[in-house]
Amino acid sequence: MEFDIQEISSLIKQEISRYRTEVDVARVGKVLEVGDGIARVYGLDSAMAGEMLEFEQGVVGEVFNLEEESVGAVVYGDYTKIAEGSAVRSTGRVLSVPVGEVLIGRVVDGLGEPIDGGPAIETAHRRLVEYPAPGIAAREPVRKPLLTGLKSVDSMVPIGRGQRELIIGDRKTGKTALALDTIINQKGQDVICVYVAVGQKESTVAEVVRTLREHGAMKHTIVLAASASESAAMQFVAPYAGAAVAEYFMVEQGKDTLIVYDDLSKHAIAYRELSLLLRRPPGREAYPGDIFYLHSRLLERSAKLNADRGGGSMTALPIVETLEGQVSAYIPTNVISITDGQIYLQRDLFLSGVRPAIDVGISVSRVGGDAQPPAMKKVAPKLRLDLAAFREMQDFARLGTELDESAQRQLDRGLRMVEVLKQKQFAPLSLGQQVISILAGSAGCLDDLEVERVAPFLQNMLDGFAMEAPEYVDEINRTGELGDALRQSIIDAIDAFKMIYKFSYER
Repeated sequence: MEFDIQEISSLIKQEISRYRTEVDVARVGKVLEVGDGIARVYGLDSAMAGEMLEFEQGVVGEVFNLEEESVGAVVYGDYTKIAEGSAVRSTGRVLSVPVGEVLIGRVVDGLGEPIDGGPAIETAHRRLVEYPAPGIAAREPVRKPLLTGLKSVDSMVPIGRGQRELIIGDRKTGKTALALDTIINQKGQDVICVYVAVGQKESTVAEVVRTLREHGAMKHTIVLAASASESAAMQFVAPYAGAAVAEYFMVEQGKDTLIVYDDLSKHAIAYRELSLLLRRPPGREAYPGDIFYLHSRLLERSAKLNADRGGGSMTALPIVETLEGQVSAYIPTNVISITDGQIYLQRDLFLSGVRPAIDVGISVSRVGGDAQPPAMKKVAPKLRLDLAAFREMQDFARLGTELDESAQRQLDRGLRMVEVLKQKQFAPLSLGQQVISILAGSAGCLDDLEVERVAPFLQNMLDGFAMEAPEYVDEINRTGELGDALRQSIIDAIDAFKMIYKFSYER
């Protein structure tokens, strides 16, 4: 039997080339030291920044520092399983997390693993944790409103789909409650919500999940939690993983999404801890020099994509905690400069019963005004300026100065508008209900009511509209418009309800 030398050599070449493509070529190093969520690794000379590492016991990590003799890596997961001298394998890949509809209604950790006691998450879709933000050409202006259901926000600092609006204030001033109200209000609006909890107590996260479940909001929400008991590395990666989860719906399905980062102050502290452990030089207030880039590359991923890219959007509500109202501190200043406006919640207002405790003087929306529904624009064109002037007038009146008649009228109207804008937690209103409530105040229908009777009357009035004239609310909700004829009809109806209300309590 004769053999063809050329045929044999070609077969050998094919086998060699197939072996080169199929064999798993891995570079292996050794752990020099490990602790506090970071590890130093020797022997990975060709490792790249951001490359994913696999430690023994199935723990994953990421290359953070490239040094002359070793590699500094952060460890995602239980770093206590790793021992000095154990092997580390470089993968040639970057970190990704599972994404898709299967995550909706679930509570997961910073790597997308379930922590709610439910079944394992099985999905064919994964997305890179770190991903470039959409370019300018891929975006379009923010035009569509994202209603929060809160009168004070939707009238004075409106938010559009694709915007980044910072929620800022001292602790215990209602920042998380404002964000949760917004998530609850997206029920039935075809908006997928992602709530990222960074450095929160596990009991606090459990309370958030319970609140969302009670109000039926977990059906459109994904909760991603890196609690205070977890390592700084997990707290660092969680917001980026949350952005990747929301990006899937925005980019792949063209949907509108809302993501809440609660909060970026703790995220910055976690990154500072990692950086100092890896011996990066500290800068201002001991934060590393790239702390601005940390948050800018996260928040820039929020966008309104144009029709060629599917038309989806990601609206971001980052939360930042201040100390004693220091809005000009380092991290608050950084995030304010990255975002498209801020809602500042003031402790004094909160303690005096004005909730949401929005300080209209320094709260602003640089984009959302273009997305505000015409009906809201018509009833609250100068509401923010009027309330800011009212606050100044109130401080002036406290000095005991006598006011002229016009100033007294302004003060009286302002007191009633403050009552109009007060709202209970987790009770968002539809656009029509908000417009009618604000119209009652701005049109002067409440001027002859005692201040303490304004809130009960508004509730009574909205119940009356729901029972006897639902068409007014429905038309505003459907069209977003408020024509002159409809406006006058609503004012007449408000006056009629007021007569009945006054008659009932005067008896």
